[in-house]
Amino acid sequence: MVQHVRKTLFLILIIGLLSLSILTATFASAHNRHKALIPSSLEKLVPTRGGDLQNIESPLTNAGYTITYLADNQVTVNLLATQLNDYDVIIWRTNTYDEAHLTYWYVGETTSEATLREYASDFASRSLDNSHGIIGANVDFFQNHFERGALSHVSLVILVASMSSSIAGFLLNAGVRSVIEFCGSFSLQFSIVDSITGTLTTYLAEGYNVADSVLNTLNPHLTTQPRDPLDSVQIPAIAFTGDGTTTIA
Repeated sequence: MVQHVRKTLFLILIIGLLSLSILTATFASAHNRHKALIPSSLEKLVPTRGGDLQNIESPLTNAGYTITYLADNQVTVNLLATQLNDYDVIIWRTNTYDEAHLTYWYVGETTSEATLREYASDFASRSLDNSHGIIGANVDFFQNHFERGALSHVSLVILVASMSSSIAGFLLNAGVRSVIEFCGSFSLQFSIVDSITGTLTTYLAEGYNVADSVLNTLNPHLTTQPRDPLDSVQIPAIAFTGDGTTTIA
């Protein structure tokens, strides 16, 4: 009888230890899983084609990333100011407008009394603007809110927006390891922009570093010959700043 009880207790102990090991491994796996944020600030006005969005998300998913996709009003001022450091990779799709001789990037959030109150000083200083219904942020906003070290958890930011090189320096100063920016001015209706973002993401998720991913993405377009010699093969210029050896997979 005593021997039977001992065997039973031993089996219970073994099962308990195995269960604890499985729970610990599951928690560690979930805790260490990388996270990617994809805010699309103008999705309703200039939607991403379904195939292109899938080409951006699928490589990251396959590389083990949990993806948070936010569109339009879900992309808030508070998200930009306080939550970006929760992610390893950020791909921000937005664009610019000019107001009173200042350039703003659309945040996505529409004007609300709560945001006007919470960020009253930013609106007063014109680092935030709501002239067009959708709130916009200029370089002063990023300079004021991205303090040194504030984004030290973020490995890579891809800025899919006109004139985005103006923001890159503030991100790097805040601790982001590398930033890929689309240079110059362009429209998000230029569908090749989303296609290029998908190609970039694919290379990055396959383990290429930032510098090689940018080069591999650009090369086919730089060597393409237009059908008509009077045409030109134009894509937005892409560059990176920060650590070109950064990898995300």
